[in-house]
Order: sequence, then structure tokens, then C-alpha cells
Amino acid sequence: MASVCRWGILGTAGIARKNWQAIALSGNGTVTAVASRTLDRARQFIAECQSHCPIPKPPTPLGSYEELLSRSDVDAVYLPLPTGLRKEWVIKAAEAGKHVLVEKPVGVSAADVRDMLAACDRHRVQFMDGVMFMHSQRLNVLRSTIDDGTSVGRIRRIATQFSFEGGDAFLRDDIRVNSQLEPHGCLGDLGWYCLRFTLWVMKYQLPTHVTATLLAEAARADSPGQVPIELSAELFFPDGVSASFYCSFQTENQQWANVSGTKGFVQVPDFVLPFFGDEARFEVTNSAFQVAGCDFAMERRSRPVIVPEYSNSHATAQETNLFRTFSDLVTSGRRDPQWGEIALKTQTVMDACWQAARERRPVTLG
Repeated sequence: MASVCRWGILGTAGIARKNWQAIALSGNGTVTAVASRTLDRARQFIAECQSHCPIPKPPTPLGSYEELLSRSDVDAVYLPLPTGLRKEWVIKAAEAGKHVLVEKPVGVSAADVRDMLAACDRHRVQFMDGVMFMHSQRLNVLRSTIDDGTSVGRIRRIATQFSFEGGDAFLRDDIRVNSQLEPHGCLGDLGWYCLRFTLWVMKYQLPTHVTATLLAEAARADSPGQVPIELSAELFFPDGVSASFYCSFQTENQQWANVSGTKGFVQVPDFVLPFFGDEARFEVTNSAFQVAGCDFAMERRSRPVIVPEYSNSHATAQETNLFRTFSDLVTSGRRDPQWGEIALKTQTVMDACWQAARERRPVTLG
């Protein structure tokens, strides 16, 4: 098999710039073609990326997505197109024999995701979504800590928040407030990460039912309908475990996760985008309440856990690990179906949360 995965970038969204660099740093991937709706836009994207992170052989600019899918020098496609357009192009990419890595949320509905996965299975290509934190080395250490029996004990509660304050310009112009392009608003853009983390903690066990509250919604001037811009939800699992999350385009930058149990809790202050630096960390707390005569003391008893890993723009960063992992699957000729299964479970729970919020009632899964 080839030792390098040849990537085509189908769409020139802003996040594709970060992932151009991730591919360049991966060591087993290279960008060979970039397609946009116009040739000039593709050329501009390549020129800007080359000026910041040059690759030895600049990729070919293309003025249509079909041209990219027809090329013999593209093994895998990174697809950052809007959610509303994604199903069509994932299926077309699979039919062209290209492995597919997509942005999130994966689809408009779980039914769409099933169709995408079925196409990838028929054509024997790999599918994965672009949740970068899944590829951080910190996650392996966090799993060992959660499962060690003493740091957390038996899990009882998971809580997450992912939010940023978009401002007036964001609400006026961004595609994430257009219901045709991004129908799930903040739930799809931010809540997807909260749900993925929760499912990861629960080893992908689905909740029995969910409730959700739509706290605020908005729409761009050209949007057919409104989308959620602030939402909270509760997930209920077997054995009494519960989880909550809050996502918002109106609350300034927060991206924390907390896993609480019968013996303590772990707190991750930056579970989506690690704070800038060369270490990823989280904190374990096993507080103790001590009484001695008239003295009542709550002792903190916390310890940091530090993982050497750069936050971004580095060979060890989580986005680079993502593309390295995917490229390794492509070049080895192996397919790993778990990535599609995880994406479908995340979509299924997100759909249930959106239904619960719209209909103002609990929604049962399964």
C-alpha cells in the first residue's frame, strides 16, 4: 500500500485552513487538490494556506466539486461543506471510491447519516467525523483515570458546556444561523461535542430518554426558519446515571466537562479546544469533609494530571492526530467501522434532544 494518503479538500470553509496544516504536519498525508464553487476561490484558498503553511507541491485548484471526485490523485476527501449539503457529497464521494472525513454535525438527521454510512460500506471506504478531541492523547489518560475505581468511583453525573458569544455580526451573517444550511444551530455546532464527550464517558451506551429546553433562537435574514442559539438538555441513562449540557452562541468562551462519581470527580477545563501551550491537563478532586470538635473543614485534595501534547499547530496536536489516524487507515487498506457507529449514535441523541426541545416533552430512545 501507499505510504502517503492523498487528500482532496472539498470546500473552502475557514476550518479547512486549520486542517490543511494538520494534514501537512501528519507525516503520512498531503493535499493534492482543493475544490470550491469557483476556481478563483480555490486558488485564493491555496495561496493563503501556502503563505502560512507551505507544502512542497502545491495542490491543484478546481472550480467544481465533481472535478475533485473524478481525480485519480485523491484517495480521501475532507468535506467541510454545510450540514444541509453534506449527504449529497458524502454519497458522491463514496461512489467515486474516496474515503470521507466530514465536519459535524454529520447530517440533518440520523436517517441521512445511515444513508451516508451505507454508501461508504457499499463502496468499501472509510468514514469518520472531525471531532478532534477524540484523537488527543489526553483522552486515553482520562479514560484510565475514570476507570481506575478510586479517582471517580461509580459514575453518577456528567456535565458539559460549550459556548461562545457570537455577537451581532455573527447572528447577522454566519451560516450557523441559517436553517437551510445549519438547521441545528448551536446544538449541531457546539452541542455535538458535549454529546460526544458524554457518550464517550458512557462507553457509547445510549440514554433511555432525554429532555431539552430551547432557551433562545434566531435566524439570518435569508434563513427559512429560526435555529437554536442557546439550548440546555438532560440525558438519563440506565443505573441512575444522568448528564446535562448547555450550548450557546450567546455566552462567552467556555468548554468544560465534569465527571462526578461516588468517590470524586474529574474536571476538564478545555475538553474541545485545549488551552494554548504544550500540555493538555485535567484535575482530579477527592474532597474530604473533616470535623474535629468545633472545626468543620472541607479539604480540597485535588491533583493535576498533565499530558505532554501541544494544543494546536504541531505534530502532536489533536487535529494532526486525527488526520494521521485517518491517513493510516487509508494507506493500510483497513476500515474501522466504529467511527461511523459513533457518529450515528451522536446524531441519534442529538436528534432526540432537538425533538424534545421543539416539542417540549421527554423523548425516549430505542
